[in-house]
Amino acid sequence: MPAPTFDVLLPLARAGERLLSDPDECALLDLYAHPDPAPGRRSCVRAAMVSTLDGSATGPDGRSGTINNAADHRAFVVQRAVADVLLVGAGTARAEGYRELPLPEPLRAARVRRGQSPDVALALVSRSGRIPEDLLHSASAPLVVTSADSPGLAALRASVGDDRVVVAGDEDVDLARALDGLAERGLVRVLAEGGPHLLADLVAAGLVDELCLTSSPVLVGGPGPRVLDSGTWLPAAVGATPLHLLHSDGVLVGRWTLAAPGRALGSPA
Repeated sequence: MPAPTFDVLLPLARAGERLLSDPDECALLDLYAHPDPAPGRRSCVRAAMVSTLDGSATGPDGRSGTINNAADHRAFVVQRAVADVLLVGAGTARAEGYRELPLPEPLRAARVRRGQSPDVALALVSRSGRIPEDLLHSASAPLVVTSADSPGLAALRASVGDDRVVVAGDEDVDLARALDGLAERGLVRVLAEGGPHLLADLVAAGLVDELCLTSSPVLVGGPGPRVLDSGTWLPAAVGATPLHLLHSDGVLVGRWTLAAPGRALGSPA
């Protein structure tokens, strides 16, 4: 079945343009080209999340997979295809069933032409160092980001080797140091896929440059988390401005630039 067609709503200069199903995804690859790190930064972090109209980041089963759709999937695959590494909380990896990270062959070929590895890397953030065994020993074994006093650090190193363990922080995972550790491995284009707790921590630390947010046209009620779920307010509001907004059969797929915490976009630094 062909992928859903997108209608461009923003930017206004392209409003009305239709992005038809395309195995090479040339138009979407152009829209989602991953920015280079800002001056003074080693990484550029883009977050990708989906939300219902009533604000839940998951369905009743605790998974985002039950509220996404074919339009979200089309954009999401391209977002993955331009990244060097996916940054995911270990709890989210367990809940969402992360295993292989396949990309269509045309998108793998496009990665090689850009000088990237044909496969996107996976980095799991885990304070405990405990990772599902079947994921840890899969063909695409992840990097693991943990802290120096993680109870599972020794076993983790013995299992996957020092080169696949990123120690960032002492008692807790220091996400800025984690990004530096990934950058040292050449992984500078980061796609943070959640979950909501990890994204809240990244945003609070001022580490997220862009947010790709899909609004799914469903209502679920219930106590589901928002896309940022920390239980506390951010230290200061974070301004955002849209880069593009796409529509497909009620699904809105947006991409936003985030300002530094506490500063509206366009205000003096």
